[in-house]
Amino acid sequence: MRHLRLTAIALALASLALQGCVTAGGAGKGKDGTGAPDKGHPAEGTPDKGGGKAGGKAEKSAPPDDGQPQISPKAKVLFDEAVKAQEGAKKGGKGVDYASLENKYRAAIDADDKLAEADYNLGVLSERQGDPDKAIGHYRDALRKKPSLYQAAENIAVIQQNRGDVQGAAKAYEEIVTRSPDAASARARLAELYRQQGQGEKAMELARQSLMRDPKCLAAYKVMMRVYKDQKQLSIARLVALRAMKLDEADPELYFTLAKILLDEKEVTKARLQFQKALDVRPDFLPAHVELARLSMELEDYPSAEEHLRRILQANGKNAEAHLDLGVAYKSMGEFDKAMQEYDEAEKIDSSLAGLYLNRAVILHRYKDAPERAIELYKKYLALAPEVAADPDNQVNALLKEAEQIVQAKAEAAKAEAEAKKMEEQQKANEKNNPAQGPPGTPGAPGAPGASGDQPAGGPAAKDATEPAAAKGAAAGKGAKATPAAAKAPPPAPPPKADKPPADKPAEKPAKDPNEPDDGL
Repeated sequence: MRHLRLTAIALALASLALQGCVTAGGAGKGKDGTGAPDKGHPAEGTPDKGGGKAGGKAEKSAPPDDGQPQISPKAKVLFDEAVKAQEGAKKGGKGVDYASLENKYRAAIDADDKLAEADYNLGVLSERQGDPDKAIGHYRDALRKKPSLYQAAENIAVIQQNRGDVQGAAKAYEEIVTRSPDAASARARLAELYRQQGQGEKAMELARQSLMRDPKCLAAYKVMMRVYKDQKQLSIARLVALRAMKLDEADPELYFTLAKILLDEKEVTKARLQFQKALDVRPDFLPAHVELARLSMELEDYPSAEEHLRRILQANGKNAEAHLDLGVAYKSMGEFDKAMQEYDEAEKIDSSLAGLYLNRAVILHRYKDAPERAIELYKKYLALAPEVAADPDNQVNALLKEAEQIVQAKAEAAKAEAEAKKMEEQQKANEKNNPAQGPPGTPGAPGAPGASGDQPAGGPAAKDATEPAAAKGAAAGKGAKATPAAAKAPPPAPPPKADKPPADKPAEKPAKDPNEPDDGL
């Protein structure tokens, strides 16, 4: 079992990189990680009698004296230079020098404060730097100078939507559509909201209306792609995606949506390639990182999963689910300490995530020899996941039982060890209080011969005392004369009968000292 649970990463993605209808701003965040705004699109073209259309060409419908303020030629030139610099930075693929671009747009504003498009583009740059509040201020300045620049109002609505105020955003889109009948992108964004609510037909109608007003409105194409995908008309959805790519090959959302279609068609390998293409055109496109992290976890490609999860956390370090999944990846690679650190981070952000307790318990149980702590975490997981606890055959119950058995076995082993140690200490105490003695009969032991200075009766001393003197002298070899062979020495006197026991009667033992311990012989 490499890992027990793969969490679905639910990212609160703020301002994804999507493109509108060759105009400003993007779409709102969708349930499938799509449809969020492009952090604004810069106004393009030279303002002409009231300014150019944000994200498009100059207003063709604006008459020479339409009531809009006239822009000075110097401001127009400076604005054009700023737009070209921004487009050049985008095509160059290198890091954008936001400070330099902001200075260029501010120079245009200094040349003519009525240049609303410059304020609008400052809002775009603020969004791209992750400062939506500052962006809203710039967009409002643009609307104050030029109320007809509805793209600024649209981008404010997009920020509302990304912050969760979907109802407020929908109302703003409706107002834009009512005030500006030609607002194609606002219709497309409203269509996406209808799609997310399950009203596919209404969404498709608004998308078609948007394309009638602007045949190059990518947001409308994206809505149609997703509606066809939702309806399982995958081949048509794929055709719409390919048509949209002809309009803009650098839009990551198109590759992303095509990849989702391929996943529905069970073409996982092809889908991964399309997700990667989305990152090729925009490395910070988070939905693609999310999907590639998920697929990598499913395919047990944990190094790849780590790479994408880290990119997600770089964008949003407070993403508890991403920390949890990164911990699972580390656990599966055997890096248990790193995994525990990620679980700790996830718990700090959201302690209600059941998965972090389960995965932490597995490490403590299987790899850290801490089944006691694991038991507590298994029980906490089951309390937070009642649907799992309700299944009597769930795998967690088996793990919990295994951990409890280990704890019981450790307790029994500890008890046996304690008893053995106690017996050993008792034995040592006994030996200390009763020094060891040799066995009876050994030299130095009580009752052994020679234990005292007295010789027992009948021993060598007694025999020596009864031996004839002549025999003693012969044995010693001192002063004795040799007896001629012819001469016979008189036979020695026989020893007293009392000293020699009869042959058929054993000799009597010496009297026993009443104080001598029995030697057992």
